[in-house]
Amino acid sequence: MPTLRMMPSVVTMTGDAVRRVNALVAANPGALGLRIGVKKGGCAGMEYTLDWAESAGKFDEVVERDGARVIIDPQAVLYLLGTEMDYKVDKLAAQFVFNNPNQRSSCGCGESVNLMPASKDKLEALKV
Repeated sequence: MPTLRMMPSVVTMTGDAVRRVNALVAANPGALGLRIGVKKGGCAGMEYTLDWAESAGKFDEVVERDGARVIIDPQAVLYLLGTEMDYKVDKLAAQFVFNNPNQRSSCGCGESVNLMPASKDKLEALKV
């Protein structure tokens, strides 16, 4: 009989990200969590997307830590594998920051990134 094995999370969240996700979701009672994705756009080729998630789809990846829930769009999984989600506040901005090992470069303003799908080695490491 097959056994359930724990899979590593596609994305991890820092404590600051957890606190911010929890605060945002608490302010929007209809939200299940935040949905993270990627889309084509910007001068570097791709952009991260964040939106409210009211439900999780059959193929969505759900990542939870200390009550904070992010739902990963299935089309973004290969681009986000191994990413750490953080929340930074400085004098000019407060924003989520993605420390992504699949990111090759970013534009000067930081709004778009060049992402490559996760390598075959990373995918092989996830197999039983």
